[in-house]
Amino acid sequence: MALSPKDVVPLTKARAQLTELCDEVSRGATEKLITRNGQSCAALIGADRLEYYHRLERERIHLTLLEEVEKGLEDAAAGRTLTARRLRARHGR
Repeated sequence: MALSPKDVVPLTKARAQLTELCDEVSRGATEKLITRNGQSCAALIGADRLEYYHRLERERIHLTLLEEVEKGLEDAAAGRTLTARRLRARHGR
């Protein structure tokens, strides 16, 4: 989602209008970018959208783990394995 200029809010204005900004982001799909000294420092988003972002991140992590498992199984099937002794010798543990 692209931010429009009205979605960029200086910190001083955000402090003064926090209740209104919270109402706005909780009502719809809008997000607010909070700036301090002209630099972005925080974002104000609805709680539902935050939970959605967290779910997406967990799914991405699970997919990455599954890809690594698949690579490991392919390596094992192709005989690309190490004994525990050789692994410890290689990595010094």
